[in-house]
Amino acid sequence: MEHPFLNKTSLSEKTLEELQTTMTDLMNKLNFAHRTGNRALINQLQMVIESYRNEASKKLDEVMKKQNLQGQVSIQKEDEIGNKNRT
Repeated sequence: MEHPFLNKTSLSEKTLEELQTTMTDLMNKLNFAHRTGNRALINQLQMVIESYRNEASKKLDEVMKKQNLQGQVSIQKEDEIGNKNRT
């Protein structure tokens, strides 16, 4: 469940690196909340982290699509690849 009060527009404007940095910070805060037993804070942080993870996943999918890496795995032997490139 994503956090209902998180501004998704500003979230989508962040770069993948910014999302990852923020998620690291949020995970540190989540660890602190677990240590102190603050259940309400834990629930809020989990929702925010899920929102950031979903956005990061979208951005990674876009990167993979741009690089055309989705589902392309070569299972040819090395010598077949070399012969194919020579022709």
